[in-house]
Amino acid sequence: MSNAEATLKPYSRAWLLSDRPASRRQARLGRAYIVWRRFAENRLALVGLAILILLLLVAAFADVLAPHDPVVGDLRNARLLPMGSEGYLLGTDDQGRDILSRLIYGSRLTLLVVVLVAIIAAPIGLVVGTASGYAGGWLDAVLMRVTDIFLAFPKLVLALALVAALGPGIENAILAIAVTSWPPYARIARAETLTFRNSEFIAAVKLMGASPFRIVLRHVMPLCVSSLIVRVTLDMAGIILTAAGLGFLGLGAQPPLPEWGAMIASGRRFILDQWWVAAMPGFAILVVSLGFNLLGDGLRDALDPKEAGQ
Repeated sequence: MSNAEATLKPYSRAWLLSDRPASRRQARLGRAYIVWRRFAENRLALVGLAILILLLLVAAFADVLAPHDPVVGDLRNARLLPMGSEGYLLGTDDQGRDILSRLIYGSRLTLLVVVLVAIIAAPIGLVVGTASGYAGGWLDAVLMRVTDIFLAFPKLVLALALVAALGPGIENAILAIAVTSWPPYARIARAETLTFRNSEFIAAVKLMGASPFRIVLRHVMPLCVSSLIVRVTLDMAGIILTAAGLGFLGLGAQPPLPEWGAMIASGRRFILDQWWVAAMPGFAILVVSLGFNLLGDGLRDALDPKEAGQ
């Protein structure tokens, strides 16, 4: 390390950790740096982050990484080949398709489900929870009773009912999972809103003439985002399992799409003799779900306001 780098490094750290930031940008960067340091101290959280980054890279470069066509197989010469046979690293399925290639392309469907469900469910839960907690009264009662109705049913059962009504398909599966995923986010946002609804800074904003809509949008919602991010990350494993369950039952992605749950369903007939057909997609679901859980645990510890104050 050069003398210039040695001089710059402690100066940058001191600038980020300053107790009296000179600008809003410095304060935000300092907060992000503190969160990252706390997150990086958790080795398991870094493992989860590495799994997620690997999943993103595999999905992004699936066309390059996949050695074979994920949809069309060699039914005559490559049916149910064991792992490592004839250039098929993880073997083939009953249609002669390369399992590794199907897993690689299936990562795209997994990310698609996770991202779209988060984009749909998290904002709905945030809006419902903050509006309910800040307004109170009859609006709070109505919104929370609706939330309780959704929470009264198991997520998978409600998703099955919605997909059965809408029809099988990856789009309807995503919509059904999103509809069943927002109530916990609404509960968390409402609880966070109730903790500072009557705080001094909210009262000061009211005295400045801000409308309730502006207060909720500009001051209440940003304070709920960190808790919501943690809950969404921890829920990713459940979302993946729900999507795989719908695919396993034939209500999610339809053949010949390489969806991991559907791959397990097609391989369950050969579980005793050709175990790799069902075991490999199951292992992929296990690893990705574990990665999201580890990442969520690390974010929870890093974003915990009690930890931040120590």
